[in-house]
Order: sequence, then structure tokens, then C-alpha cells
Amino acid sequence: MDNLIFTYSAIILYLACAALLYFHLKRPANEAAKNAGQLSKKQIIAIGLAALCLHGLALYNSMINPMGIDLGFYNAMSLVSAVIVFLTLIAVWRHPVDILAVVILPVAAITMLIDSFSSTHHLLAPDSSNALIFHILSSIIAYSILALAALQAVLLSIQNKFLHAHQPGGLIKLMPPLRNMEVLLFEVIVVGFTALTISLGSGLIFLENMFEQQLAHKTILSIIAWFVFLTLLIGHWKLGWRGRTAIRWTLSGFVSLMLAYFGSKFVLEIVLV
Repeated sequence: MDNLIFTYSAIILYLACAALLYFHLKRPANEAAKNAGQLSKKQIIAIGLAALCLHGLALYNSMINPMGIDLGFYNAMSLVSAVIVFLTLIAVWRHPVDILAVVILPVAAITMLIDSFSSTHHLLAPDSSNALIFHILSSIIAYSILALAALQAVLLSIQNKFLHAHQPGGLIKLMPPLRNMEVLLFEVIVVGFTALTISLGSGLIFLENMFEQQLAHKTILSIIAWFVFLTLLIGHWKLGWRGRTAIRWTLSGFVSLMLAYFGSKFVLEIVLV
């Protein structure tokens, strides 16, 4: 019962935060200055952080048990969404990219709702090695950061499309300048690529079964994603890749990573059950 309270409270606050950020974005600067009684951006982000804390409590209750840590498909999906929310709120605090939170917070609410009604189990034993735990955590962080980069690439693609069609209204008015979006995209990719490198490195060094039958495709797809992002970063620094080229490479790398991280879990824990 307590877990349902945490879950639904977090969902309500996520949706409230997204709605408040949306109206904050649509509010003209001169009107925002006049309406001093309305919530500031930092106060709205604080609502999102409160929702994230409740999300964390719900995850703790559903994942931690005497038999170990339950990293089933839906728990893992909810955990990744929580990490993405945390990273997004940091980005929104530092940069004028409120539109990211407007999109991501409702998605996090949906993943929590799905997790509360669905159940798959993949237990990580209490006596698991620190190396395995480090590898799993770094993998989750890498996936979350690069998922955020993929969303950034999608928004950048939409922005490019409307600007090339000379239609700067609607959604485009709520987004920061194109140049700022591209700079943030590559900053996120660099951090995500670093985390992915650490994840793959820790797996290859500390784990003996990285290329066993059930994990071989996951490892190979992750390595492919690593090379895709490496190529993108080199192309950006040496050849000036940006715009549509950067978007295509970012989304290609993320698709490979998504298949590696969640493709096998979906097949093993849902399709084949």
C-alpha cells in the first residue's frame, strides 16, 4: 500500500511539474516579470525533485528484497527513467532546455504506472561481486545519458525540419536556439560515451561471461554502439559533423544500445515466459 502511495504521488508531481514548466515556457518574459506571485523555474524544478525522491522510494520498495535486487524488465525501465529524470532536471537547472523535462517527466510517470501494474523478475543475488554491481550501475547510467542524447537529437530534428520549412512558430518557439541545442547534444554524448566506455571496460576486465551465449548479442550490440558514438565524436571534432548527420548517428547508436540493454530482457522475461 505504501508503495502505491509513493508511486501515485510521484506520478501526480511529475505531471504537475511538466505542466508548470510548459506554462512557464509559454509565458512571455515581460508577463513573467509582472506575475511575481507565480512559481519560479527553480521552484517548479523542486517539485520535480520531490517527485524523483518519491520515485526512488517506490523503486527501493519494489527492487530490494531479502533474496537480492530485482532488476526485472519493468523495474529496470523505471530505474532508467528515474536516472534520466535526474539528469534532465540538472540540465534544465543549468540550461534553458525546459522542453526536455516537459517531454520526459510524463514518460517517467507512464513507466511508473506500467511498473506498478506489471511484474517480471531478474534477481541479482545479495552476494554479487562489487565488480558486477559497478558494471550494472555504469551500464544503467550510460544508457540513461545516451537516451537523453537521443531525445535531444529527436527534438533537434524537429527543430531543423520546422526551421528549414520557414515555420518558426509553435513548438519551435518553446525551444532554445538551434546552436545551443547542438552544443548541449554533444556535451551529453561525450558524458554518455565516457560512461559507456567505463561500462564496457569494467565488463571486459572483471566479468568472465561477457561473450557467453545469453550475453554475446548484448556485448556485441553495446560495442557497435560504442563505435558509432566514437565515430560521431571524431566526425564532429575533425570534420565538423552536425545537424542531420549528427542526429542520424546519435539515433543509430542509441538504437543499438537499446537493443543491447532492453532487447534481451524483453525477449527473455516477457516473450519467452
